[in-house]
Order: sequence, then structure tokens, then C-alpha cells
Amino acid sequence: MNGTRLHPGTPAPAAVLELLKPVTWFPPMWAFGCGVVASGVPLAGHWGVALTGILLAGPLVCATSQAVNDWFDREVDAINEPHRPIPSGRIPGRWGLAIACAWTGVSLAVAAALGLWVFLAALLGLALAWAYSAPPLRLKRNGWWGNAACGLCYEGLAWVTGAAAMLGGALPPAPSLILAALYSAGAHGIMTLNDFKSIAGDRQMGIRSLPASLGPARAARVACWVMAVPQAAVIGLLLAWGRPVEAGIVAAFLAGQIAMMRHFLAKPTERALWYSGFGVPLYVFGMLASAFAARALT
Repeated sequence: MNGTRLHPGTPAPAAVLELLKPVTWFPPMWAFGCGVVASGVPLAGHWGVALTGILLAGPLVCATSQAVNDWFDREVDAINEPHRPIPSGRIPGRWGLAIACAWTGVSLAVAAALGLWVFLAALLGLALAWAYSAPPLRLKRNGWWGNAACGLCYEGLAWVTGAAAMLGGALPPAPSLILAALYSAGAHGIMTLNDFKSIAGDRQMGIRSLPASLGPARAARVACWVMAVPQAAVIGLLLAWGRPVEAGIVAAFLAGQIAMMRHFLAKPTERALWYSGFGVPLYVFGMLASAFAARALT
């Protein structure tokens, strides 16, 4: 008798939580928080909106995308990561698909409670999540398109949604929109880092992630450039907008990333996870500094 299951054939709660991948929730939650900051609206009296939106961005919409991806990637994961909940059998039958569908519905219900604009943003994010993983589009088969969709959802869309939610559905000011777009572009490189662990399976299954199609060395250089150039543009814009302190903070974080990039580029396959763990946090700290600059410009 398995006490961790509700009944035979039902996945254990721990396996469901693993399927939803809490470790991946941080980027969109952080980006939503940056949008909240950039809105310029005081948190007093708006805590409920902010906290519900952060819940929506991470444990709901992002978690849905992870369940969708694992279901449609089950053959690839059987090669790359056979210990994952679906290929290992810990989430049996079609439970993976059922969880993805149910979490989509819950996400839309919570988004609707936050207003029309948040609902539409969540609908777009969920549509991209399904388009990324599911046929016929399966955007992840092409590393350029797939990573662009992920970058948009994880950073730009979450940022704009956070700002719009705090502004009562109004369109955020231009500086906030521009910064969100630039950090979305840079997030394309972050998504590339995640693909280094699955090169063998991607090649076998015809998924043209950048590491699989360009090779590890070229893909690593592309990822670094794609992350660095938008941040350089952010620095230039912040200086032009009269925010030298925030520009200096972003520049310092970028300098730290460049130093780490040199180490990563020497052995990209072995060090992609290392760079994700230590370089990407500097990227997102720069986002927050930029959000405070946008707040001052409102």
C-alpha cells in the first residue's frame, strides 16, 4: 500500500509538485514584481493585487507551462531525463495532460479576478506556453522562435502585466514598456542556457535548440551576446533618461556577467548550469534597478 497516493493510479502530490517545477517560477514572479515597482503605484492598499499577480505569474501560469512542456516532451525526457515524473511513471497514464489542462483553467480563473487586461495577458502567456510545446506549432522545435516565446512570457509579458495590474488596467508608460521589451530580448539567451543539458535527446528527436543545431560553442556565444547587448542598450537609455545611478548599477551587474561569461565560454556544455546559477541572478538584479528607474520616470 502506497500512502503517498490518494489511490492506486493517482500521482503522488510530491510528483505533481515536481512536474510543476517550482524552481522555474522565480523569473516570471520577479518580472511581475519589477512591473509592480515600475508602475509607481504605492503598495499600500494594493498588496492583494500584487501578491495575487505574483501567484498567477509563478505557481499558476509558469507551472502550467512546465506541465505542458513535460507532457509533450515525454519522449525526449525518456532519453535526457528518464527520472522525470512522466517518463519514470510516477505520473501515470494521461495524468500529465490532465494536470496541464486543469492548471490552465485555474490560471485563467485567477487572472479574470484581476481584471480584463491581466486576463488577456494570462491568456496570451498560456497560449504561447501551449504553442511552445504542443503540436502542430511546437515552437520549441526551433530554438530561435521557441526561446523568443519563452523570453516574452517570462520577462516582458510578466513585467507589463504587473505594471498594468497596479495601474488598474492602464497601459504602462513608454520607459517601462521599452525596458520590458529589452529584458525580454535578453531572456532569449537565458533560455538557450537551459538547452545545453538536453543536446543528445534534442538531436535524436529533431528539436533544433540552439546548442543542438549550432553546436555548444556557437550557441554559447550567441547566448552571451543576446544577453549582453540588450543590457548595454538599457544602460544607454537610463543615462539618456537622466538616471545615472541605476545605469551604473546595471553596468556593474553586466560587468560581473561578462567576467563569468569568459569562464562559461571555455567549457559551455559543462558550465551552462553554473552560469545559469551565478550569472543570471546578476541579470535579474539589473532588471530591478531598471524598474526603480522607470518608477522615478512616471
